[in-house]
Amino acid sequence: MAVLFFHTMRYKQADPEHPDNDRFVLSKGHAAPILYAVWVELGSIAESDLLNLRKIHCDLEGHPTPRLPFVDVATGSLGQGLGAACGMAYTGKYFDRASYRVFCLLGDGEASEGSVWEALAFASHYDLDNLVAIFDVNRLGQSGTAPLEHCVDVYEKRCQAFGWNTFLVDGHDVEALCRAFWKATQVKDKPTALIAKTFKGRGIPNVEDAENWHGKPMPKDSADGIVKLIESQIQTSRNLTPKPPVEDSPRVSISDIKMTSLPAYKLGDKVATREACGLALAKLGHTHKRVIVLDGDTKNSTFSEIFKKEHPKRFIECFVAEQNMVSVALGCATRGRTVAFVSTFAAFLTRAFDQIRMGAISQANINFVGSHCGVSIGEDGPSQMALEDLAMFRSIPTCTVFYPSDAVSTEHAVYLAANTKGMCFIRTSRPKTAVIYTSQENFVIGQAKVIRHSADDKVTVIGAGVTLHEALVAADRLSQEGIFIRVIDPFTIKPLDAATILSSAKATGGRIITVEDHYREGGIGEAVCAAVSREPDIVVHQLAVTEVPRSGTPSELLDMFGISARRIIAAVKDTLMKMN
Repeated sequence: MAVLFFHTMRYKQADPEHPDNDRFVLSKGHAAPILYAVWVELGSIAESDLLNLRKIHCDLEGHPTPRLPFVDVATGSLGQGLGAACGMAYTGKYFDRASYRVFCLLGDGEASEGSVWEALAFASHYDLDNLVAIFDVNRLGQSGTAPLEHCVDVYEKRCQAFGWNTFLVDGHDVEALCRAFWKATQVKDKPTALIAKTFKGRGIPNVEDAENWHGKPMPKDSADGIVKLIESQIQTSRNLTPKPPVEDSPRVSISDIKMTSLPAYKLGDKVATREACGLALAKLGHTHKRVIVLDGDTKNSTFSEIFKKEHPKRFIECFVAEQNMVSVALGCATRGRTVAFVSTFAAFLTRAFDQIRMGAISQANINFVGSHCGVSIGEDGPSQMALEDLAMFRSIPTCTVFYPSDAVSTEHAVYLAANTKGMCFIRTSRPKTAVIYTSQENFVIGQAKVIRHSADDKVTVIGAGVTLHEALVAADRLSQEGIFIRVIDPFTIKPLDAATILSSAKATGGRIITVEDHYREGGIGEAVCAAVSREPDIVVHQLAVTEVPRSGTPSELLDMFGISARRIIAAVKDTLMKMN
């Protein structure tokens, strides 16, 4: 850390968020105190603040978060820092085309995480020669030894097998570290890994290389002596000033991204929302040069290939490595350098939920597009069907959840997401459905659309995506029997338009039916229940997928799992019978 911050890295210590600064990611976030100590030495933190470490009124938390201006991404859930560093390095090399470099310090314990090796593969594939990973091989994990202990040659061989340039160094030898970091600057078209052999508690009697010290404070009677020992080893107290950065990053603004033209769809056109999303992303890319799209080898199914065709230099193929893809997007989005959209099957995003929640802790602006939701994808079967995704993204405090039901609303969702602070999730469907909105229709986050209504409505039916269209079919059939229902398209599931739902419920005798291509837990039904929970005389009947589905045609599956037009009609009649 001393060599990095006071010899190697170039940055403005008074402006830690400056776009030209070298970046540093402490992937082993539990080592946060050493990072805070660095910034005390730099004068950005008062030494007395260290005494408030981990206290509720202090931003020096147990693991670093961007509440501190010198922290770009939150770390502490291990194995994720290198992926974020990859995103920063990719942005620096290919988008900013700037001189800043990216350094990531990892622990040997977290090298057991598969996401670390996903990141290693990504970095070498894209020739990220502005990236340096430092493996702190200290032999010890949290509860015992790391699997390879001090076998630094094995770490080196593995990194080399992944296409990295490597240096083996004594992590306690300052001059060796200085030389290795300088040599890394001379390497072209390869990232560099420094495998540093270290010892926990180096030079401290009864502590060096000893187990059972992870996360434990020193007893005061021994701590005082250890502090004196360390102070006696300090050879100089002169202030060191970091080198200034090369100021060659372009100035970037990603605010107020405009929709330059109205959606070009006609009422009744049959368009899958996944395709409309791909078209909207390509259109957005022409609007702003900092819009980027990342995909995990599903671009021909998510239609992000349209963006790739029109903006090839701003499309990042992350291959089948969803955890790393999310971390790379996080890194790309830091310091407001890009507007990042992550695109894959919604089911596959569940694999990266930890990365997603860490993105929220990082106060990131990332947009997720999850396609192939629900049983309506048909024959591919349950492994491909996203039935938990709404619950997952609704649980993220900073996340806006869009569920567009036609091509027009999908295009609006994309533009709204690009301009929304925090994380966004856009849920798209595989089947082609009719365009139900005109190109002049306006959409607002948190405002639902009442699609069908009359003075004679008896039940409010709320659906989204494919099930909204099933609800409209049900409404037409019921009207032929003299039964009228109100149909609502929520557009955003979070925030939910509680006011529209409540007013509609009161106008229809307190009767609500929700219908969703999702499991009951955490979906639209539970969101609506929460919205009306304090209101008397309102009953919510939930239609949702209640068991693990199977392969079949979309229409067969919608009916089998209780969310087809026929099943909505039956639920409406049952509700009227029970509540009359």
